[in-house]
Amino acid sequence: MQALEAPTLLTHDFYEQPTIELAKSLLGCLLIKETKQGVTSGFIVETEAYIGPDDRAAHSFNNRRTKRTEIMFHEAGHVYTYVMHTHCLLNVVSGNVDQPEAVLIRAVQPFKGKELMMQRRQTAVERNLTSGPGKLTKAMGITMDDYGKTFFMPPLFIARGITPSAISQGPRIGIPNTGEAKDYPWRFWITNNAFVSK
Repeated sequence: MQALEAPTLLTHDFYEQPTIELAKSLLGCLLIKETKQGVTSGFIVETEAYIGPDDRAAHSFNNRRTKRTEIMFHEAGHVYTYVMHTHCLLNVVSGNVDQPEAVLIRAVQPFKGKELMMQRRQTAVERNLTSGPGKLTKAMGITMDDYGKTFFMPPLFIARGITPSAISQGPRIGIPNTGEAKDYPWRFWITNNAFVSK
C-alpha cells in the first residue's frame, strides 16, 4: 500500500455518513498520530460499527450518558477513547448530535514510523504491531489524553489513503453478553489483509 506524501485530511462531511457506511469508508484511510517521540501512521484495515441507543453492544445503549460516553453525544468526527482490560481503544464518533454512535478502529497496517512502533510494542514482528485495537493504540502512542479531540487536526487525525480492492463483513468480536447484538454483521475489514485481528 502507498499513500500520498502530503496526506489530505478528511473533512467534516466525511464523518457525517451513516455509521455503517462510515465504518466501511474508513477502510483504507490513513490514521496518523504525532507525538514528541515521532510520527506514526497506518492504513485502517478493520472497523466495527456501534449504533448507539438500540445496540446492546454499544456503551451508549439506551442512551446511557456517563462521563465515559459523553463525547459520543457530540458531533461526528470526535475522538472517543476508553480503557478495556488495561488497553486503550480508539473510536470515531459518528451519528448526529445526541445520537451516540461510533466506529471502533480494530486494526491498521503500519505505514510510517515502524521502528517507533516496534519500540513501543517491544516486538520486531511487523505483523504483530497493530493487528488489534489495543495493539494499534500502543504502537501509535494513542492514549486517553486524546479523548474528546477531533480527527480534523493534529496530533491525531485521519487522511485519505487507498481504496480497498475488496471488503469483507461479519459479526463483531468480543461482545458475547449482548444478546442479539453479538450477531449483527457490523465488523468490516479489507479482505485478505494480513493485519486484520484474529
